[in-house]
Amino acid sequence: MLILLPPSETKRAGGTGRSLSLDQLRFPDLTDARRALTDDVVALSQDPDAAIAALKLGPKQHAEVETNRLLWTSPTLPALDRYTGVLFDALDAASLSADARSFAGRHLVIHAALLGPVGALDPIPAYRLSHDSRVPGRPLKRHWRDAVGVSLAAEPGLVLDLRSEAYVGLGAAPAGSHFLRVLTGTRDGARRALNHFNKKAKGEFTRALLSAGVEFANANELVDWAGTAGFQLERQSGTTDLALIV
Repeated sequence: MLILLPPSETKRAGGTGRSLSLDQLRFPDLTDARRALTDDVVALSQDPDAAIAALKLGPKQHAEVETNRLLWTSPTLPALDRYTGVLFDALDAASLSADARSFAGRHLVIHAALLGPVGALDPIPAYRLSHDSRVPGRPLKRHWRDAVGVSLAAEPGLVLDLRSEAYVGLGAAPAGSHFLRVLTGTRDGARRALNHFNKKAKGEFTRALLSAGVEFANANELVDWAGTAGFQLERQSGTTDLALIV
């Protein structure tokens, strides 16, 4: 089973681990692509004005250029601990049990724009790069789409995709995977998508999955479990999509 999460724009600074080592990351077939893009982002950071424009940085974010300049030498944190923001605050990795973190290490993947999909416990540096960042000579969709798609297609079992559609564009999950949408009911019984609060719901749902520690064989098992865990999870007619109703 594989649980796919999007990253977050906001990240914790610093770290307790050694500098970035690509051979410690999940999906080793992405090593060359990771190295090429990281080198390009470090090179871009040598020209602060170009980096600010490419990364769409506001006046209070200019320090992110220096963060990228040090990608190869700065300390690392497990990916699960690196990201902050609404989804990851709701997931609250710091308070997970040892068993839940171990389960995350086997089954949870976070799709980073810089490094592609990485394992939850893979050591990564702080960085600034988004799905829509413009790295000169290396469009991110073209760089990642096919390679990531091949890597994810090799994963066995149930694949639950909680990424945003923007990150799906950097590498689709394999056929038969289940894309999770967060919806809310309206007074007339219709469903509508949530924006900001969908991240909180995804974080809470992911935390529950990690804490349960169950490797579901298929979507039916997952839907049945969700009901017992206090979540309303529905299959979407005519698709493999799932809807989390909040």
